[in-house]
Amino acid sequence: MEEPMANPPSLTPEQRQRALEKAGAARRQRAEVKEKLKIGSLSLGELFEATDRGDESGNMLAKLKVVSVLESLPGVGKVNAKRLLSGLDISDGRRLGGVGDKQRERLLRVVDDLDYRRDILAEARRAEESNAR
Repeated sequence: MEEPMANPPSLTPEQRQRALEKAGAARRQRAEVKEKLKIGSLSLGELFEATDRGDESGNMLAKLKVVSVLESLPGVGKVNAKRLLSGLDISDGRRLGGVGDKQRERLLRVVDDLDYRRDILAEARRAEESNAR
């Protein structure tokens, strides 16, 4: 027999308002970062550095999903972002803060080295095709 889930803590109206404002600020910051990635005014390396700072801003950025970051990069898109993650053996639920050193190196290389990116994408396509059979 399952036990019912506990209710979330009750918040005062002031606490609720502060939480809503904080969540809104985090969403705006993440959207701004993705836009900067898209137009090229922020690199993936700079994003990792900002995430590593450990301040409140860095902690918010650490919650960005890697797939969402890749989708924001010019020339990648949704399909290729998922293929890249698959080819790099990175879970599509992984967040920036949870990326290990080796995964980080491969992500940076896939962004900077177009030949490497093509190889990873081709390998992922072949794996998709063989799984579809």
